[in-house]
Amino acid sequence: MIPSPGTSERPRGAAWSDAPCPVVVLDGEGSVVEANDAARDLFARQADDDTAPGGLPLWLAHAHGRLGSADAPPLVAGAVAHRTFAAHPSPGEGGNVVWWLLEDTGQRAAEQALRSERERTALLAEVSGALLSSLNVDRCTEVTARMAADHLADAALIVAPAQGRRHWLTYAQAGGPVTQTAAHVDATTVPGLAEALQGFPPVPTRWIDPDGLPDWVIPPGFDGPIGSVIVTPLPGHGVPAGVLVLLRSSTQRAFTDGEEVFARLFAARAGAALSAARLYAEQASITATLLRELLPPRLERVHGVEYAGAFRASQDHERVGGDFYDVHPAADPAQETFVVLGDVAGKGLEAAVLTGKIRTVLQALLPLADDHQRVLGLLNDALLHAHQTRFATLVLASVRRRSGHVELRLTSAGHLPPLIVRADGRVEEADTGGTLVGALPHVTARSTDVVLAPGETCLLYTDGITEARGGPLGDQLYGEPRLQEALRECARMPAQAIVERVQMLVAQWLGEGRHDDLATLAITNPTGGHGALRIVDGHEDRRRRRERR
Repeated sequence: MIPSPGTSERPRGAAWSDAPCPVVVLDGEGSVVEANDAARDLFARQADDDTAPGGLPLWLAHAHGRLGSADAPPLVAGAVAHRTFAAHPSPGEGGNVVWWLLEDTGQRAAEQALRSERERTALLAEVSGALLSSLNVDRCTEVTARMAADHLADAALIVAPAQGRRHWLTYAQAGGPVTQTAAHVDATTVPGLAEALQGFPPVPTRWIDPDGLPDWVIPPGFDGPIGSVIVTPLPGHGVPAGVLVLLRSSTQRAFTDGEEVFARLFAARAGAALSAARLYAEQASITATLLRELLPPRLERVHGVEYAGAFRASQDHERVGGDFYDVHPAADPAQETFVVLGDVAGKGLEAAVLTGKIRTVLQALLPLADDHQRVLGLLNDALLHAHQTRFATLVLASVRRRSGHVELRLTSAGHLPPLIVRADGRVEEADTGGTLVGALPHVTARSTDVVLAPGETCLLYTDGITEARGGPLGDQLYGEPRLQEALRECARMPAQAIVERVQMLVAQWLGEGRHDDLATLAITNPTGGHGALRIVDGHEDRRRRRERR
């Protein structure tokens, strides 16, 4: 027991007697010799289970017993009645020790608050880095749920915005797996959830009765009843990205006001990342839908005629451009298949948008496809009245197989004339030409008829092929003579092999140099049976030469 003021006589002139801080004098056995009023008042407030025999705090009694030993702590500190003190010993009279207790409750609270703030700031930075490293919605949702459960609560639930009548629910437990499921849930059964899904501010935690939560809120396998709940929205870009529900078991302390505020900061970071991921997913879906309409179609044999095409955009990271081609098969083999290859002025997405419009107009004009001049005139009128000021060059082809031959009617509107690859290796230029489409009030064009025997091909191509700049010094055009020379080696080759060879040769000529869009389309009258492919790397095999003799 701490001596009262009258039980012993204080040493005359003792400095500690009137000190404003608690001071206690202990003898060599650890018994209290004297204490000032501040110490007696402080020790009287401490709990019994924290008190050593004689009324001294346990931590101070232990520190006094180790004074002078090798394991004596360099600093002595402890708590008394919810206040913290640093204890400093000094020698007293007769071998006694005077312990001065200096309160540092405020300092420790400030240091703890600073540490907590640093930890929260680091956590928010970690959250931002982890969430912004991916634009995948499922990945962002999984990371949000896992980090919330590991750092903020015992378990977390993310309720995504409704999709029809169902919500995607993502569950996570501290140190456990993340699970997802879609379910039809009643948001009104959780206080504040329906409002949070609409972006309204969260309700205070104290308003939520954990015992009233529906079963679907509790993660599967969660051990123990719920003791405290936070429901906070995940704010997004204009629309909520969902709701974050944090759960603590009844064995843990309840969420404090500070933790509730921090949970909202966490949710704000997570909501921004989730919203960005959903926006990206929506834009990617829209882009994929548009690309399906803008990309060149896959070509194959139609009514006994082989078609093959190849396209390479001017920029390797792009998939569309200003060059395009289409094949519109006739419903009846006796009718003509309509083929078009074009080149819109410009590159990239803006040019691709106009190619999409031209292809749509030509699709609508298919009933008139037998009259090339009329089709070009109507398309010219449509482009002249469009918002774009771009023009285009086109080659139209009407294709029909008859009696083993393929009949073509070709019309060029400001475009390079098609090249005809004969079975004996000769390369001819189709006699067709005309004016640009979309530049002048009227379009003039000259058509020509071509017949392809078995093994012969008509190649349509854009100027990106002949104007490809490369070679040994990187400053020479590929040119039409080189293209015709390459085609002489492609006699009797399938359509797909021809376009691949042309694209390969041009790519080798270009090297790493810049280039325009490159498009080729081959129309081939295939040879029958074993004669389908007799040219390999431009060399005719011996059997074919014997057959020709």
